[in-house]
Amino acid sequence: MTCNVGGIERPIRIVVGVLALGIGAFAGLPPVGTGVAFVVGTIALVTGAIGFCPLWTLLGINTCPTAHGHKH
Repeated sequence: MTCNVGGIERPIRIVVGVLALGIGAFAGLPPVGTGVAFVVGTIALVTGAIGFCPLWTLLGINTCPTAHGHKH
């Protein structure tokens, strides 16, 4: 898998993911809001942790420090 999430974006995604999961778990949102928070949090956390975002591939975006990304 080629890295396309790097630099400052990676830790930001991880923090946003953890925050969204916390909000989903503890904010007392309605069921739909809780579900959305869990989905957004999971996606942000996983893409930040593995350094790859399928949407960025489709859009041609690469924020890895190297021009071509690197293999994981």
